[in-house]
Amino acid sequence: MQMFSFEFMQRAFLAALLVGVTAPAVGIYLVQRRQALMGDGIGHVALTGVGLGLLFQTSPVWMAVLVCVLAAVVMELVRSRGNQRGDIALAMLFYGGMACGRLLISKAPGASGTGGSLDSYLWGSIVAVDAGDLATIAALGAVVIAVTLGLRRQLFAVCQDEEFAKVTGIPVRLLNLLLAVMAAVTVTVAMRVVGLLLVSALMVVPVAAAQLLTRSFLATQVLSIGLGVVVSLGGVATSYQADVPPGSAIVLLAIAFFAAFSVVAAPLARRRHHRAAPERGPLVCDVLLPAQAVASPAGAGPAGPGADGPSAPPGGESIGRAGLAQ
Repeated sequence: MQMFSFEFMQRAFLAALLVGVTAPAVGIYLVQRRQALMGDGIGHVALTGVGLGLLFQTSPVWMAVLVCVLAAVVMELVRSRGNQRGDIALAMLFYGGMACGRLLISKAPGASGTGGSLDSYLWGSIVAVDAGDLATIAALGAVVIAVTLGLRRQLFAVCQDEEFAKVTGIPVRLLNLLLAVMAAVTVTVAMRVVGLLLVSALMVVPVAAAQLLTRSFLATQVLSIGLGVVVSLGGVATSYQADVPPGSAIVLLAIAFFAAFSVVAAPLARRRHHRAAPERGPLVCDVLLPAQAVASPAGAGPAGPGADGPSAPPGGESIGRAGLAQ
């Protein structure tokens, strides 16, 4: 308990708590729409924002928010157009963002001493979270949580089937842009604790682990957020005890949970299957087909009242268990 007596550890644990909630809350939608690596790409671009902040001696976190939001909007526009060259454009955006960020940091005042500072943004640092960073993380995290939980049904509908969501009147394009912006904000919220190079893992791995044990979207969301909090707090504590970067400790702990859940998931699925089998009852295929499409077996007359399955309406045949077997 000695670690809680230090103010920097108190700030680190509070920041880790917020990051543990916000990262899976956004990541579950990215996993649902198969954009698990979107956070990794935004993390590359965020380095440009950090470089601009250090160059102009302003807040690197807020500058990274601005740059990441612009990059996320561009990424969503490229994705929505479905251009075949979109992957190349996104790759240049990601790698260009990282290269530009490193170049700007090298030109920042006192660049010779920014090596340690750069590592804290890339890999996270428990001593790097000051009072100003904590206030920023809390404000941005509150916005992310409010959007991802308050618009849970609409965002799920958009991620599950965009065409169906459009038919029901949901503003698909607006929600897609909003989700991209929330992903960008989450990256900047988590970069001081997890690091830009590993933030995507915290958005994806807890969700993937939760999916192994749950059967509904709500249960997956709750379990992934709980797991995100556990690994974030545990990773910060491990970082203090073992003197390692918190981002590495958090991600490895999340992967360990995923491995443990994988071992439990297989027997749990078999048990669910055996429990559900007696409740389902016999399978019956009741499909109406034109009369001429159903060939009667040799020597058999038309299906009578004693035939297996429901009686056929005029002009059609009903296939029951026997008919399906034939």
